[in-house]
Amino acid sequence: MKIAVMGAGAVGCYYGAMLARAGHDVTLIGRAAHVDAMNRDGLLLDLGTSQEYVAVTGSTDAASVSGAEMILFCVKSTDTADAGQQIKPFLGNDTIILSMQNGVDNAERLRDVIGQPVVPVVVYVATSMGGAGHVKHHGRGELVMGPSPQSNMAADTLRPAKIPVEISDNADGALWAKMILNCAYNAISAITQTSYGDLVKQDGVWDVMRNAVDECIAVASACGVTVSGDVWGAIEKIVETMPAQFSSTAQDLARGKPSEIDYLNGYIVRKGREFGIPTPTNLTLHALTKLCENKAR
Repeated sequence: MKIAVMGAGAVGCYYGAMLARAGHDVTLIGRAAHVDAMNRDGLLLDLGTSQEYVAVTGSTDAASVSGAEMILFCVKSTDTADAGQQIKPFLGNDTIILSMQNGVDNAERLRDVIGQPVVPVVVYVATSMGGAGHVKHHGRGELVMGPSPQSNMAADTLRPAKIPVEISDNADGALWAKMILNCAYNAISAITQTSYGDLVKQDGVWDVMRNAVDECIAVASACGVTVSGDVWGAIEKIVETMPAQFSSTAQDLARGKPSEIDYLNGYIVRKGREFGIPTPTNLTLHALTKLCENKAR
């Protein structure tokens, strides 16, 4: 299958590499430094226990999605509308588009821009970029998406590439569960530049996270969403499965890049105000992360 990855950061590069090593024709669209390295050497996939170069095509041009049968849309939430406009002229009517982003409303926002179906995908993976054209996998890698014919076709392509996929009747609840997990960890990891395993060793951190989670669940309920699974249990498990991981927000701030915090804790604050639900912990985490973000630029 011809596959394009729009937004070749750590998440996009990991899944693009897994699909390429399974024999698919993969084009990764991203920044020039990564593109140059990938076109020169291939994409270095670092699985911890092994490393290999995977043959991919790199591009800085959104027009490179032309002819793709499936697009992994992995740009930051802040770039959803702009990136959607960039790829819109080059989409086929039957192109499968997977929104593999943080937050809960990106698929809807992208669908409004491009005018065709978008499959919302919940991504559970720990990755980072080890340098230009070098993606590092730290753990997990499973995906959850809602039921649709496009979801079934996507799953049939992803599973043979050793990418676990669950098709769930409550994809919205799974999206919210992932966002709540991000609201618990991302800001604290970013503000302190601390890994998940280390930050929870500090007295009081679990209490702060619990308060943030309770606010998120109250807002989700007001939005009519049934959050799937044992949210707090999943949050506790993260320190076992990804103890050395820094949040994507922490990685953004470390590089002086804009973060997605407006679409995580910031989203909870906005929705809380809309429904009259107090969200003081999420407000604090959002405000402090924005201060750090502005200072890092």
